[in-house]
Amino acid sequence: MKKKLLIPGIIIAALLVSSYYFFFTGDKKAEQFTYSQITRGNISQTITATGTLQAVTTVDVGTQVSGKITKLYVDFNDHVRKGQLLAVIDTTNLVTQVNDGRSSLEKAKATYHQAQVTDEKNKVLYQKNYISELDYLTSQTNVESALADLKAAQSALDRAITNLGYAYIYAPISGVIQNRAVEAGQTVAASLSAPTLFTIAEDLEQMEILASIDESDIGQIVLGQKVDFSVQAYPDKKFWGTVVQKRINSAVVSNVVNYTVVVNADNKDHFLLPGMTATMDFFIQEKDSVLIAPNLALRFTPTDDQLAEYTKQMEKQNGGKADTLKKRMGGGMGNRQGGQAKSQFGRLWYLDQNGKLQMSPVVLGITDGKNTEIVRGRNVKEGMQVISGILDNTTSSTAPKTNSLIPSAPQQQRGPGRI
Repeated sequence: MKKKLLIPGIIIAALLVSSYYFFFTGDKKAEQFTYSQITRGNISQTITATGTLQAVTTVDVGTQVSGKITKLYVDFNDHVRKGQLLAVIDTTNLVTQVNDGRSSLEKAKATYHQAQVTDEKNKVLYQKNYISELDYLTSQTNVESALADLKAAQSALDRAITNLGYAYIYAPISGVIQNRAVEAGQTVAASLSAPTLFTIAEDLEQMEILASIDESDIGQIVLGQKVDFSVQAYPDKKFWGTVVQKRINSAVVSNVVNYTVVVNADNKDHFLLPGMTATMDFFIQEKDSVLIAPNLALRFTPTDDQLAEYTKQMEKQNGGKADTLKKRMGGGMGNRQGGQAKSQFGRLWYLDQNGKLQMSPVVLGITDGKNTEIVRGRNVKEGMQVISGILDNTTSSTAPKTNSLIPSAPQQQRGPGRI
């Protein structure tokens, strides 16, 4: 009787053990991976750069005369109109120079008049042979010399009057006082170069950004290209601009050749201020409603044991032909050389309905640095779960294990190279 009861107990225990292994360990292979999903959406390939905001037209207002600033009529951020008086430099010496010039001119006029009268008298005397020809020529020379002195005196007076006018500083354009470099009572010296007193920005509703683009990316920048950018003052706000100029003059920074690209942007809300640093994305290419795979999945590489199992499986399916397997494994993200990818192919790994590891070669399109367009791929469709990592049970049940030889995903894509 005991034997009859023992046999059903053994059977029940066996069923329990089988159920345990079926329900708790049968899906072990599926649980050792992390997954990403193939989605359909829009993707853009961009070039990232930084630049400095400034007004489209900025004029430095200086002075051509030296002296003390006696009056100052404007301050920072003041709106001024063209021809408006901004400041006055001490005119004491300048007025004295004008008065001296007028006195010198009057004296030169008197000397010239005297020389003319003397020459007319000498002409009559010469005609009557009362003076020699040499005396007559001397009187004519005196007239010409006095005329030259008269012209020089007039020029000196004009110069003194002009310098007096330079003491009054007027706005050359309408705009906003961006910078004021002087204070009332300060002495400015214009002996060698004109010192800058004010900086006027003509129109702050239109701004421009001077972006530095390295030589590997400059070929993809074209006039009219769309640009979005952000500034640190408004990190959650996006601004838009357009490429208006690509300057051919280059500059070498840290052994890298850079070119300046000018981007115009609207600033009707006056959020943007001169001097702000802009982080920009130049849109090289955009595509809508395409299949997108995370770069993390495209970089996934199975372990040696998993590859060995996959190899046996493929050789069994292909009659032991290794060449076919090599061709299937040949597609990859490509080796990087000079920041560019040699190929446009990749691999996506997934589990089939039987829980077997499978690989699908894919043709890649553009990338934004985090995701890449899938142009075509065998068995690849929207909503598909692809492997993006291996769980490391020694550290965390959810931490993916990555190959140290595979680079991490960058924040932004630079140039056309595949990530």
